Amino acid sequence: MAPSTSDAIRIANCSGFFGDRLSAAREMVQGGPIDALTGDWLAELTMLILSRIQAKAPGAGYARTFVTQMEEVMGECLDKNIKVVSNAGGLNPQGCADAVQEIADRLGLNPSIAYVAGDDLAPRLRELIEAGNDFSHLDTGESLGELADRIVTANAYIGCWGIVEALNQGADIVVTGRATDAAVVAGPAAWYHGWQRDDWDALAGAIVAGHVIECGGQATGGNYSFFTEIEDLTYPGFPWADVYSDGSSVIGKHDGTGGEVSIGTVTSQLLYEIQSERYFNPDVVSRFDTIQLEELEPDRVKISGTRGEPAPKQLKVAMNYQGGFRNQISIGLTGLDIEAKAELIERQFWNACPYGPEDYESVVRKYLPTHKVNPDTNEEAVAVYKIIVKDPDERKVGRAFSNAGTEIGLCSIPGMFGTGGGPGPGQPFGVYWPALIDSELVPMEVVVDGKLSVVDNTPHSNSEEIAASAPEVLDVVSGPTQLAPLGALFGTRSGDKGPNANLGIFARTPEAFAWLSSYLSINKLKELMPEAEERKIDRYDLPNLLSLNFIFHGLLEEGVAASTRQDPQAKALGEYLRAKVVEIPKNLMT
Repeated sequence: MAPSTSDAIRIANCSGFFGDRLSAAREMVQGGPIDALTGDWLAELTMLILSRIQAKAPGAGYARTFVTQMEEVMGECLDKNIKVVSNAGGLNPQGCADAVQEIADRLGLNPSIAYVAGDDLAPRLRELIEAGNDFSHLDTGESLGELADRIVTANAYIGCWGIVEALNQGADIVVTGRATDAAVVAGPAAWYHGWQRDDWDALAGAIVAGHVIECGGQATGGNYSFFTEIEDLTYPGFPWADVYSDGSSVIGKHDGTGGEVSIGTVTSQLLYEIQSERYFNPDVVSRFDTIQLEELEPDRVKISGTRGEPAPKQLKVAMNYQGGFRNQISIGLTGLDIEAKAELIERQFWNACPYGPEDYESVVRKYLPTHKVNPDTNEEAVAVYKIIVKDPDERKVGRAFSNAGTEIGLCSIPGMFGTGGGPGPGQPFGVYWPALIDSELVPMEVVVDGKLSVVDNTPHSNSEEIAASAPEVLDVVSGPTQLAPLGALFGTRSGDKGPNANLGIFARTPEAFAWLSSYLSINKLKELMPEAEERKIDRYDLPNLLSLNFIFHGLLEEGVAASTRQDPQAKALGEYLRAKVVEIPKNLMT
């Protein structure tokens, strides 16, 4: 049973990705009072990485760093009755739970350890396809078809109710597979407050709190556009959320730690990797256009007013398949005649290569004109030319390709040098494939101390669509303008959504938002960012957060693991937009 409820449960984060600060768990447990310790280890790319680890070491396939953290804090968590919930189980939650049990045995501790599985569809994939599930691509509509034979991971995103069941059965530590980033926070909150499955608003609020803290230091100043305004970002503390019985929350961090929790840092994280005003999770749809933020005091931001709609009928499924192999040459072009040098490299390379461009499944050419006229340094004189190939045939992208770049080294452009290391073999890459599946087909398997329980997902129910009350948008400021970068007034946060990228941009005053909303149309965005010109772009308005969110369809090609962009996860897309110089009303700049 859950403990007797007080006003709030304090849920801390100690990981935002596989590879995050190892000491964060100890810092959160020892740095101040918390009731639950959570962390997110699983990005779309991480599942592919774990599949490669598992292929080399059967029995692996989970985030070993979580086990290391548990070795440091397990005893103190038990002493302080701190529950631990983590999706570090990845592709093998049972294996992760067993590894944590080994640590407990070695330390002479006796925690109740649970794991939640059922998300892994790979063993059932053929059966599900034969039953009529075509797993069509969520963005393109293309049927999975014969690609099913190349799938290496297929995981449905599961929600919080398996976690709740494990905690109800007395678990001290809960390890899950591909639970959503926010579910590891919503689970302890729902358990603590005794919420029912149709407490939509409370659940929606917990999901929002989970979304804010799931990326660790990003809620406390990490990746924040206005980082120069933060007093000390040398070593930011990790965040926690006090989640109340109505789903409202207060985001904070332990006293005396670095970084900052402010409306700006919270807004920035709210915009991270979202799409529309509806934020879909397996247990509830959170309406981001209803969120209200209030700064209570330094490093304490209240989130309230979040409305929730019933759980969706379908769950998202994240698949990865082996896309083949890739390789590239990257050549520095220095000084004068840059374009002519690039043309000669292109012509000589394909003359030396035993295969032509038409022999490859994909050839991407990238010309990066980073050189300056009358450069002050050697580096300022250099542009870069890249040829990137992909193909299922490893031989074509291996030494046969890279050696051609080496062979022309002494008979090509003046000042020739490589910028990407020496010649090498082709590297395998994976392709991300998002799809949907009916939630009723993915029951969760909850195992507590060896006892199995099956927990169904929440069935979809119809309800009236929530009508968000839009705040009044002020009249657009007019008058004289001045040239200034957008970033002088506006912050951004961007990231990857499968093959797509999101870019959220926020104002810090209602007057600035009124101008931004009027100015930054989709057409204007395409004018400012040539990368967007030929792409389908969606715009979503969140006036309650003084924010806009844009979705760039297909910008990341087949997903992060296959993208040929210099920034394959679109982390810097927002900062790129902030650097654009435009005419801004002078009244807003004062």
